Amino acid sequence: MATRARVRAPELIGKGGWLNTGGNQYTLADLRGRIVVLDFWTFCCINCLHVLDELRELEEKHRDTVVIIGVHSPKFVHEAEHQAVVDAVERYQVHHPVLDDPELATWKQYAVRAWPTLVVIDPEGYVVAQHAGEGHAHAIEKLVEELEAAHAAKGTLRRGDGPYVAPEPVATDLRFPGKAVLLPSGNFLVSDSTRNQLVELEPDGESVVRRIGDGRFNEPQGLALLPDGRVAVADTVNHAIRAYDPESGGIETIAGTGRQWWQGSPTSGPALEVALSSPWDLAWWGDRLWIAMAGVHQLWSYDPAAGTVEVAAGTTNEGLVDGPAAEAWFAQPSGLAATEERLWIADSETSAVRWIDRDLVVHTAVGTGLFDFGHRDGAADQALLQHPLGVTALPDGSVAISDTYNHALRRFDPATGEVTTLATDVREPSGAVLVGDDIVVVESARHRLTRLRLPEEAVRVEAVAHRTRRAATEVAPGTLRLDVVFQAPAGQKLDTRYGPSTRLLVSSTPPELLRDGDGAGSDLSRELEIDPAVTEGVLHVSAMAASCDDDPANEYPACHVHQQDWGVPVRVSSDGVSRLPLVLAGMDEA
Repeated sequence: MATRARVRAPELIGKGGWLNTGGNQYTLADLRGRIVVLDFWTFCCINCLHVLDELRELEEKHRDTVVIIGVHSPKFVHEAEHQAVVDAVERYQVHHPVLDDPELATWKQYAVRAWPTLVVIDPEGYVVAQHAGEGHAHAIEKLVEELEAAHAAKGTLRRGDGPYVAPEPVATDLRFPGKAVLLPSGNFLVSDSTRNQLVELEPDGESVVRRIGDGRFNEPQGLALLPDGRVAVADTVNHAIRAYDPESGGIETIAGTGRQWWQGSPTSGPALEVALSSPWDLAWWGDRLWIAMAGVHQLWSYDPAAGTVEVAAGTTNEGLVDGPAAEAWFAQPSGLAATEERLWIADSETSAVRWIDRDLVVHTAVGTGLFDFGHRDGAADQALLQHPLGVTALPDGSVAISDTYNHALRRFDPATGEVTTLATDVREPSGAVLVGDDIVVVESARHRLTRLRLPEEAVRVEAVAHRTRRAATEVAPGTLRLDVVFQAPAGQKLDTRYGPSTRLLVSSTPPELLRDGDGAGSDLSRELEIDPAVTEGVLHVSAMAASCDDDPANEYPACHVHQQDWGVPVRVSSDGVSRLPLVLAGMDEA
């Protein structure tokens, strides 16, 4: 039987250099003898943040044999700034070396197509597996155990301390705060995300009254006042909603199980029995609490009277599609603000501001999709934002936008249809609170609240427009074979007990790019028909596979869901490829 050629791992190159190594620079030769897991991530990506959490147990359990290296590969222009990467590594408590690759050099060498992607390199320096998306930690754990045994027997495994060096801690009252709310007392309550707590500040926005948490929260974000006087807290990494009582100091879980929601899980039911996924912001609208569920690109709602949660808008598909709430697409909604008639939404990955009306129809005010962003004022259909995380309703009916990656406070006025800039040089604003004639901005990367007077006139900013910088894949017109590669981890098999265990959803922007092959199905391979009249576009591919332990003696085998969304920029060319492989798990051997 012919054996597949072994592929030597390309070198690690990044113009930004290494973080979390005490100033040391590394090559793959320096890591020979260790099992290396490359985590291609970017800090805007909620799925990447999920994978950081998934890897923590592996990182600790195999600390003397495994080296995890984060290869930071930016999507947005802001993410290519070195200091922004330094901030993100601290903000998200990354406890392994990170290579800052602002020009995507290593990304291209490894032919990566999606965030997040994990690549496993054996102790002799060969690529042995690739996984895209979430849910692969168990498979990598199994592979690591096999590699440890095989290379220990060969004498090619080297044990010992890894290259990680923790940075020096910095003393500030807040550390990467997320959101804030004004309490009836006039004090501010702030989610101090990196320190896993809430902080109450006096009306000056600086003096600390008390710290709340004591291990109860994990990177909390959104806050909202409830009608009973308590404050709802989006406990993001705990996948839960808590209620904090400022009078008694009590903290109660009101929604979520503490486990992350996966495809196939319940989407409604008793609030404490339904899993959530990275709730990022909250707003009271109508008679319920609305939840920006960033982890699954949806909005959910919590009904305190019934004690239930349910999906309120979105399909879990990532993108920008308006219409009835149940059919709309979002991309990591991260900010909410309620008025009498509208629920405003900061839809971060599409660099968009959107809203839902009382008839539960979704509209887009600013933004065009996943790939266009920048800083441009003017008519809303031409204006550009860059990964906004917050929206704040203003008394005149307009909305202030925390335009996070532009370091700006922007404004959209529905009456004029215009977007303007209110303030610049606010470092990574993630939310804002109206206080009289002032607006208090959560300046996350400066670790503080900043009070601004709402200006009479907008600030003039030179217009800048960008597109996501990934190189387009050249595809031939006509038939394009799409293969999502999935190999069940060792000791597992596809779970077919209740029907097909795989799912594939394909669409395109513009829709005319695909003459045939769009829609949903269970086969992970499909023939697409590319229209030669459309010169370029984006293929949107969403894949899911469920695998279970292959042990006939076990009546209740452990099962795992593997899933990933790809947005693949393509250019139609007569010299283009006729097959597009996307690796969900395993290696493409075709």
